Parts: sequence; C-alpha cells; structure tokens
Amino acid sequence: MGFRGGLMHEMELLGRSRVRVKDEKVLDASEPLIDWCPLFDKIRGIKKITAESAAANMEFRIKNHGMFSPRRKLQMGVFVGFGASESMMTGIKAGIIDGAVTVCDGAGTVITANADLVQGMGGYISGLEKTDPIPEVIEGIRAMNGHVLSPQDGRIDQIEGAAYAIAAGYKKFAVTVADAASAEKLRELEKTAKVRIMIIGVHLTAINRDDAARILSLADIVTACASKHIRDQAKPLVQVGTAVPLFGLTDWGKELLVERAKDVEQPLLINTMALPVLPQEKQPRPLV
Repeated sequence: MGFRGGLMHEMELLGRSRVRVKDEKVLDASEPLIDWCPLFDKIRGIKKITAESAAANMEFRIKNHGMFSPRRKLQMGVFVGFGASESMMTGIKAGIIDGAVTVCDGAGTVITANADLVQGMGGYISGLEKTDPIPEVIEGIRAMNGHVLSPQDGRIDQIEGAAYAIAAGYKKFAVTVADAASAEKLRELEKTAKVRIMIIGVHLTAINRDDAARILSLADIVTACASKHIRDQAKPLVQVGTAVPLFGLTDWGKELLVERAKDVEQPLLINTMALPVLPQEKQPRPLV
C-alpha cells in the first residue's frame, strides 16, 4: 500500500488521453485519439480535445468531485440520461439486476447492491487503468454497503469481482468490462456458477475490429464511445442516444435500457427503425 504522499493513479478520458495523478495533482496527460466529443462539448463546452483539455478536465474532477482524494464524493445526481452507471442504478432499483461489479478510484473493483453507490462511483469515471487505495474512500464505500475487492492494493479485476459476487449470493448482476477477453471469461464463469451476468462493455474507443466483434457477440450492453468498429458492427435491439449511444444487444440488455428510459425526465421518442441510427454531425471526431 502506497504512502499518503505517493499515491499514484491513471485514468483515460476524453478520447483515451491517459492522465496520471499523484497527490491530487495532474502529473501529465498523453495526446488523445480524437479531436471532438459531442458529450463533453455539450456538458463542459470543450470544443477541441487536447492533452491540455484532458488534464484540465481531470483537475476539474479532482477539485469538484474529490476524485483520487480522501474527499471523494460517493453520491451524485445523474450525469447523462443513458450512461452505464445510470443504467445499472436503475436496474438495481427495478430488480432487473441484484447488484453490480464496477470500479472506483481509490478503491479498485467494488461489488455492491447499493444503486446510489453505483452511480456515485461510476458517474465520474471513464477508463480507470490503475489506482492506489485511499482509506477514506474505502471506508466511504463500506459505509454504503459496498465491498472493495482488494483494499490493500486497489486492484482492478472484474473477473475476481464477479467470483466474489457469486460467493456472496448474487444471482443476476452486472459487470463492466473494457475488453473482449474479460467478457469471454465472464460467460464461462456464468455457465459454471449457474448465475446470470449482465456484461456491459465500456471504454471501447480504439478497440480493434476483431475484439469489437467478440465483445458484441458476448455483451448485453455496450457503449459506442468513439469506436468506429462498434458502430459498424453493432446490431442492437435497442439504442439510447445518437451521439455516444448505448446499444442493448440482448433481450436482458434491452429490458434494462427500456427501464432506464422510464427514469429519464426529458421527452422521449420511441419508434421502430433500422438500428443503429448515427447522425454524422453528432458523432465524435474522428472515430477510431
């Protein structure tokens, strides 16, 4: 476990710019893979994504939400109408799933049946790569009935998290994954343990063509992020959003997203049509 003065964290955000944070300060940010994201233009007014804007956005998250710090907020409102964490939150409240295996900065993999904790942790996170444990964050998660898989090192391991959920008695739970190999392992675990695992593919910008096909064949829901191959190959049963859409790929995934729609306060258009619907002017640029 790192000392308080030397905790290190890495997260990819805004087009996979990899940002390193130490002692609540941004150390550096790599060049992003995309120039423009409709979501961050709409929410934060970011007109061009650069390493500098990614670093600034991380500083905003640290300052306002306490990311990577003992001040981490574990409750928040809805960030986007149809996000992965928002959908899992609704799914738990509606009884479609009985818990979620997700991740949190300062803690790593977390297993919980607390819908508000799922949203509080996940609403700020994009692609968390690694994190050192922060005792105050871990205690805050435990106080909200969350189980931190590996409090000694903040390890991120969604397969071990799913195994813990099964041992703890969960029967139908969601797991967020960012790669096809993890999705394959979860499907194997699902068969041997005789449970239902809702696989939600996240952080898929720049996934290669073959891995996109693999995860689309395994997941219940995927977020399109800025992925060209996910958009090209997805055959969704339901789509929510048109700029950075979530695709429901199975009946169970469709059920969750339709349930989520009931909680969205803005007016909704519900229609039948060929999917996906991807207006060119709304897509992240470039798709990768």
